[in-house]
Amino acid sequence: MNLATPSHMIRNAERPVVLRDVPGQARVLTPEALDFIGALQARFGQKLNALMVARERRQERFDAGKLPDYLEETTDIRRGLWQAAPVPPALIDRRVEITGPVERKMMINALNSGAKVFMADFEDASAPRFDIMIAGQENCIDYTQGTLAFDDPKTGKAYRLNEETAVMIVRPRGLHMAEANVISGGYAVSAALFDFGLHLFHNGRALAETGRGPFYYLPKIESHREARFWNEVFVFAQEAIGLPAGTIKATVLIETLPAAFEMDEIVWELRDHIAGLNCGRWDYIFSYIKTLRAHAGRVLPDRAQVTMDRAFLASYAARLVKVCHRRGIHAMGGMSAAIPVKGDDAANAEAFARVRADKLREVTLGHDGTWVAHPDLVPVAMEVFDAEMPGPNQIRKPRQEWRIEPEMLLQPHQGTITEVGLVTNISVAIEYLAAWLSGRGAVPIHNLMEDAATAEISRAQLWQWMKHGAPIQTDAGERRLNPDWLAELIQAEIVRILGRLGPGGFHRGHYASAARIVQEAATAETLPAFITTPAYQVLNALD
Repeated sequence: MNLATPSHMIRNAERPVVLRDVPGQARVLTPEALDFIGALQARFGQKLNALMVARERRQERFDAGKLPDYLEETTDIRRGLWQAAPVPPALIDRRVEITGPVERKMMINALNSGAKVFMADFEDASAPRFDIMIAGQENCIDYTQGTLAFDDPKTGKAYRLNEETAVMIVRPRGLHMAEANVISGGYAVSAALFDFGLHLFHNGRALAETGRGPFYYLPKIESHREARFWNEVFVFAQEAIGLPAGTIKATVLIETLPAAFEMDEIVWELRDHIAGLNCGRWDYIFSYIKTLRAHAGRVLPDRAQVTMDRAFLASYAARLVKVCHRRGIHAMGGMSAAIPVKGDDAANAEAFARVRADKLREVTLGHDGTWVAHPDLVPVAMEVFDAEMPGPNQIRKPRQEWRIEPEMLLQPHQGTITEVGLVTNISVAIEYLAAWLSGRGAVPIHNLMEDAATAEISRAQLWQWMKHGAPIQTDAGERRLNPDWLAELIQAEIVRILGRLGPGGFHRGHYASAARIVQEAATAETLPAFITTPAYQVLNALD
């Protein structure tokens, strides 16, 4: 789509200034598109800043001892008999969704994977380097126009879209992030508004005309007021580019602890635009640690022991299904980190078995669909959902008998903290951040698909274990983590990486910067809100 003449809602906004020149920019950052971004930033920038301040104030209350709870002022919404607007036909069957970065070849493979939906991820699965973000937008335009293709110069292989593909849903970056390369009024524009605005401007009308969208996943929302913000953005944007009210449909990732207490309210605020809620389990674990960072009684064991079938994670998943089905929308399951292992039949079989078990848990609980990260896992998940869910979804299956008390959403997992878990967290955090600084957002590490969320868990656990003096089981007995021991372990990890890659590979891979960021985050007086914030400054300097 292209608007030759901006509407009256766009025309008077200041046109943002672009600080870099990257491939595809002329096609994506047209004057009209920039005017649209400028209008979004002018209208919603101050509101967004106020919401980010509100996040900080609420965290201060949690740090002072308060615990998350259901809101008294929204009791009527939670108890009310109401439903969201109907889900559009293209999203009726979402039994398997595949997620991945906005890189061209990976997008084609995901769209051709046999999944019902592909989530094109500008957020955790993509490093937010400016050329990657612009290339992703150009790829989305080509998808809409039916011209998305790739000829691999290394292999000579041609990648083309099948006649029938998955439906695309786009995930913009989170509300807390800025796009440092585009300035409006002297400040960086919101990355969320930038990603959403460009996609809607270029693709919104064409997708709506064919019933394929525009559809979005909304990440890292922490409150119904943030959902209200997105609803206001949708209403404004639809009118500005000439879409009927309610055309935009969004699925909200419930991946923060505060949001788990406001699910009904989030659906209510977006009731004309919402298509479902999703269990963003990895970010949710990170958010649990971050939100309750001052509470010594909420320390979590090794990440491998924090599973979806117990404690706060099991209660959160059950509540999400209950709320979604009561409100007539999809309850989407989360991501299994296990991925196929090439050349190792035993490990591959184990990975497939873990995925099957996870998807069986989800469909039995009542989820209407699930996520996978690799095309080879689409048929695995599809087989489970086809066997257990013969219809396109199970929204009509109520779960009103479940009563989820606040403490159930806060109950920590019981288990042990081990030196193996400690070393694994250091390895994952450093390896992932180095890949992120090199432009890769979804990275296989130790036979698991890691993204920004799992790196956040790793470094947050290091901080939590050190802050609260958690006992760590080692071969030599029990120890407490301190800055000196952490520095020794990080140095040992650096030596291992140097031995594997050599000095040249170590330097080119940005491992020194990654190790420094992890160490600073783990030893900070206060747990940093997002490790990607300081990392983005380094990424931008490298670009």
